Amino acid sequence: MTEKMSSPIKYGMFIMPYHHPTKPLSQGYEEDIELVVRAEELGFEEFWIGEHHTMKYETIVMPEIFIGRVLGETKRIRLGPAPVCLNQHHPAHVASRLAFLDHLSKGRLNLCFGNGSVTADQELYGVDPKLGGEMAREAIDVILMLWSSEPPYEHHGKHWQFQLKDNVDDDCLIGFIHKPYQQPHPPISMPAISRNSYSMKIAGERGYQPFSHCLITSNVVADQWSNYAEAAQASGREPDRADWKVCRSIFLADSTEEAIRRARTNSLGQNYEYIGRLFDKGLGRQIYKRDLDMPDSECDLDFLMTEQIIAGDVEEVLRRLMLMIDDTGLFGTLVLMGYDFDDRQSWLRSMELFANELMPALNKAVGVPAMA
Repeated sequence: MTEKMSSPIKYGMFIMPYHHPTKPLSQGYEEDIELVVRAEELGFEEFWIGEHHTMKYETIVMPEIFIGRVLGETKRIRLGPAPVCLNQHHPAHVASRLAFLDHLSKGRLNLCFGNGSVTADQELYGVDPKLGGEMAREAIDVILMLWSSEPPYEHHGKHWQFQLKDNVDDDCLIGFIHKPYQQPHPPISMPAISRNSYSMKIAGERGYQPFSHCLITSNVVADQWSNYAEAAQASGREPDRADWKVCRSIFLADSTEEAIRRARTNSLGQNYEYIGRLFDKGLGRQIYKRDLDMPDSECDLDFLMTEQIIAGDVEEVLRRLMLMIDDTGLFGTLVLMGYDFDDRQSWLRSMELFANELMPALNKAVGVPAMA
């Protein structure tokens, strides 16, 4: 690690969310709300919510509605959908509802733009998976155009065509798309889950914040930063590691033995085995791999516990994170994955250790002051 940062590493949280299908939906949502409230109490800077339409394990179909619900329960924490699946929504609708939500939150909205990757969602909406990246890119262009211009609006692209000009009424003020509360718009990030990431190249070109996924090994995380930085520099921008969000699955307990035992059997370990079964039905487990030559059969929970899953007491988790940083270099925000409250007290204890002990120790270890 040769880089230095002048400000502390911030911390946030992301939920897909993951709940067992036998748990009532309303109970899972209440637990997710509790998680946001507790995150704010513990000083988390931001909270991200995934979007999935046809999954019984991952149950929030419109994170913007969830965000609207928790705004009244919180005062400070920033909230964002991660991502808005732009290949599954009309961009004008996205622009309108996100501007509305930004005003409703009085500027606490973060944005993450990407394309949905769930094959069942794509089939439902008639979306070609191969076109997801270019659809997202065009949708972002449309959204930013609508937020930065006045009517009449007109767009004739490859994937979307629309106009609003015949029914614009300047006297009655009809035919106008609202602008966001934050100007020119809320902070935009883009997620990445693969090597040689297309979304990281777009983010680098345009100056959006890169957001690396929890399912990948540290060498792939490092590759994503390289993709981002090269695209930024090619566009005349100097990439800033403080903009980079890195998501990790971390479980803390008072002893390493307890943490490992719980992480292997609680909703964290169950989630990775569930995702593995999804990979087995599609492209295979290459997303999990450090080395693409590794057989799928070796990408099991034992391997994941040494790579993607970081479990231990504060000292052990700090050691693992510093090893990761040796691969990746520094980043601006460590995003903690949240899972089902199958053992509520152990999960809350893990969050407390993360915020109160691990993050100050991590910032000290990398040579920056802890957050006040």
